[in-house]
Amino acid sequence: MKNIKNSIGLVIILTIFMGCSDVVDFDPHDEYQVTEFDYLQTESDYRTMAVSCYTPTQWLNGVIVLGDLASDNSVAGGENASDIVSLQQVDDYQILPNNSTIEDLWQSAYEGVNRTNYLIDYRDVNIAGDIIDFDGKEALYGEVHFLRAFYYFNLVKMFGDVVLFTDYKLGLTDFGTLQRSPKEDVYAQMEIDLLQAIDVLPTAQSQEGRITKYAAQALLGKIYLYQEKFEEAVPVLQNVVDGPFSLVSSMDDIFLPEGENGSESVYEVQYSNGQPYYNWDGQTRGQGNYAVQQCGVRGFNGTAAMPYNSGWSTNLPTQDLALAYEDGDQRKEATTFDVEAYAANNPSLNVSYQVAPYKNTGLYNKKYLPRKGQTSGQVELNYDNNQRTIRYSEVLLMAAEANLRAASANQSLAQTYLDMVRDRAFGDQDHRVTATVQSIWDERRLELGMEGDRFFDLVRTGQVDSVLGGLGYNPATNGLFPIPQREIEISGLSQNDGY
Repeated sequence: MKNIKNSIGLVIILTIFMGCSDVVDFDPHDEYQVTEFDYLQTESDYRTMAVSCYTPTQWLNGVIVLGDLASDNSVAGGENASDIVSLQQVDDYQILPNNSTIEDLWQSAYEGVNRTNYLIDYRDVNIAGDIIDFDGKEALYGEVHFLRAFYYFNLVKMFGDVVLFTDYKLGLTDFGTLQRSPKEDVYAQMEIDLLQAIDVLPTAQSQEGRITKYAAQALLGKIYLYQEKFEEAVPVLQNVVDGPFSLVSSMDDIFLPEGENGSESVYEVQYSNGQPYYNWDGQTRGQGNYAVQQCGVRGFNGTAAMPYNSGWSTNLPTQDLALAYEDGDQRKEATTFDVEAYAANNPSLNVSYQVAPYKNTGLYNKKYLPRKGQTSGQVELNYDNNQRTIRYSEVLLMAAEANLRAASANQSLAQTYLDMVRDRAFGDQDHRVTATVQSIWDERRLELGMEGDRFFDLVRTGQVDSVLGGLGYNPATNGLFPIPQREIEISGLSQNDGY
């Protein structure tokens, strides 16, 4: 998949609205070298366009940041209260509808929807009415259907009811008339897309990062959990549990370069730095994982042997998260990096650093801590760390929850899957706990800490008010973020409660 991303930037679809063809004979080529009438003429066009459908997945890592920042897992940090104001608002539960990060994520997800809609609309015939068939086309469209579901899932878990459309473009007459669809309808479309994907996707891909049948089943299982469709979730997640995946012995190894697309990877968003990106006006639109720079230690220096680069000290893990781990749990060290302890334990590295100026916790997200050799060009914009989006350990915990909460509960299977996750965490079988719904939810926090699930888990499980109430969380928001103000003004959408 890294090769795919290095072969293409963004494919621009030019939509020409022809309202006066009886008055003037307008040729789009008079203004544009390439129009949509020239595209999707060959197999290569279809495959290139499919790659462009993947691209917005790279722009959505801010959802991961919000998923911890809005919870008890992390704080905004940074230089001061004015540093990355959009993140400070989320941390302080004082989110305004013009929040730039939230608006960017809305736009990114809908860019993904638009791209997938376009390709799906021309699945059978292109705009000229020609049929373009080739080997592997069905499987290619399985990837596209997965991606559309992925984009809508991010939208629904952030905003609830959202605009649902499956046509490739909106016309001029649509502006000002758009309606938010009930999230149940959006989930139904996700299920349709993922079931179509599962029917045609292979269980393995020759190119790393391509979506497989297992990735589609895992996402469908997660969507079922969000809707409390536990009976439906059990068999689809079981297919992934029985797949070719395995837990690696060390949590640290998962997040190293050599751990990318490894035995625990069900789905990863691929990043690369092969084409360095320098555009600060579009800092989230490069090929690199921009979120990595945010969580680094300020002024982090040492001898040449020290493996880390410095960063901006934002999205800092809380001491509350660190204290949730038991002694002997390797996930604590792999998730909550204690910079003071690191300096004390490595005197030969001559470590120096700047204490986080604002909301300092002394801890940093080690899973994505910026490291030397993982970036290029404009250093901050070009980290190539893949986002581990669905790991096998999460599938085990989802399967455990589904089996326990299904009408015909299977306590034995739930216990087995929870044991697998905890045995890896401690390296022994002496730290097992009884599988209950609450113990599985608690385990998700420990296993997936700083991976963006915590806030959304608290919302979907009904724990958000009790857990976050003392931190200033506003229950009137119902666990949703505000619809961007621009969408309200331009498209006439309604706003979520509490904003």
